[in-house]
Amino acid sequence: MQNIDPTSGEDELIRLLLKRQSELNSLLEITRAINKNTSTPGLIQMLEVIMQNYLHVGKFRFLLKKDGGYSLIAKYGGDNESAGVLHRACSKLNKIKWPESIASHQDPVLKQFAYFIPIYHKTKALAFVLIGDLNTSAEMIGNDLAFIQTLVNAIVVALENKKLFRERLLSERFQREMELAVEVQNMLIPLGSHKETAVEIGAKYLPHQNIGGDYYDFIRLNDHEFLWCIADVSGKGMSAALLMANFQASLHAWSAVEDDLTNIIDRLNQKVVSNTKGERFITLFLAKYNERTRKLNYVNAGHNATILFCDGTAIPLKLGTTMIGVFDELPFLNEGEIDIEPGSLVVNYTDGLLDVEPSGNKIWDEDKLIDFVIENNALSPDKFNQKLLDHVNLTIKGKPIDDITLLTLRIF
Repeated sequence: MQNIDPTSGEDELIRLLLKRQSELNSLLEITRAINKNTSTPGLIQMLEVIMQNYLHVGKFRFLLKKDGGYSLIAKYGGDNESAGVLHRACSKLNKIKWPESIASHQDPVLKQFAYFIPIYHKTKALAFVLIGDLNTSAEMIGNDLAFIQTLVNAIVVALENKKLFRERLLSERFQREMELAVEVQNMLIPLGSHKETAVEIGAKYLPHQNIGGDYYDFIRLNDHEFLWCIADVSGKGMSAALLMANFQASLHAWSAVEDDLTNIIDRLNQKVVSNTKGERFITLFLAKYNERTRKLNYVNAGHNATILFCDGTAIPLKLGTTMIGVFDELPFLNEGEIDIEPGSLVVNYTDGLLDVEPSGNKIWDEDKLIDFVIENNALSPDKFNQKLLDHVNLTIKGKPIDDITLLTLRIF
């Protein structure tokens, strides 16, 4: 009859209890760290310490799904494989949902490890772990693998929650930025209509999104001169709104002290270049009208040509320069001058008016717009703007893809 040493069973039970206690302590440490919002590097460092010192894992690779691929966020022991190499090797195991031995796998990368541990949320793969040189008994291997899977799953969930939290913060920040940008832009955009003895103005502003990059302004300079501007600032959001605010302030400042439009444009270009370092640009049409001389002076800085209907003829006003903010010194700068007859109509617009997507084979371009101006030149500015937008929406059936701004003046 074989003698059984009762102390050996007790020793094994004590070792098992100690191991369980160690596992619970490890899981508790990780949970506390997660609740304290420990940084991602801190969590990974804790995981590696537990793997090496408590579970005695000699080789460890932890890959997390990120942006359609996998990122290697933890590794120690063995060769220095890249995330791409490991991902390609593990793609052969994509049907495995539970820890599995891979020591005898034919793949040269996989067979360097002992086990493959996938981490899933329902049917979605979130991460996977490769371990090797695992110092444990045959009786405990199943328990150890399950515990590693639990531990890594806790880390993955924590990282996923961190990611969702960051995304929510970014979304809230973006939303607030857009709200501020809308507020800024609403303060910059003047009222839609204005009438004086010498001029009647009608304006329409239709941002493609909550905040657009278009801008227009009307400035009474003195009792016989006024100036107007229509512009398109590159970009969207708060940065575009701030650039627009700076542009408006500069325009008002320089137009108050400078008579020459080319000097104003040159100053504005220097200001935009200084503020944006060439990363933003502005197209604009700037014009000044003298009621006594009936002279209209203008500069078109890379903007859609303003259309002047005067004395039975529609004329596109194109003379000027390139867009501002691109060059330290404008390569050329010309000022146009034209005599204005009473009752002339001036139609200013941004590129969104022509950049619609017409339905079918319909054509909508500058020539068609000029035809529309000729046919409807007798309308008041407000009625002209509305009829033009109705024409684009109902006749051309164009789909807007950018901001649309109209600034129409009747000069008496």
